[in-house]
Amino acid sequence: MKYAIVIEKVPGSNYGAFAPDVDGCVATGDSVEEVTRLMQEGLAFHFEGMHEDGLPIPEPTSQVAYVEVAISAPVNHDVPAL
Repeated sequence: MKYAIVIEKVPGSNYGAFAPDVDGCVATGDSVEEVTRLMQEGLAFHFEGMHEDGLPIPEPTSQVAYVEVAISAPVNHDVPAL
């Protein structure tokens, strides 16, 4: 099965990732490639444990889409979002 993962750049040079459909399964890595690999391995391990405990494996239901947004003013990345 394919699960959506969200990859975020975190302060410093690391990346963090999580799967919206799977509570409690997260990973961090030095690159997008590393954090993607770690999430794949982590999800497989997480599901093995759930199976052993007799818990249902969550269905992948999240979808990913991108939208373009016109920005009329320069973006200031130093200002925290509200």
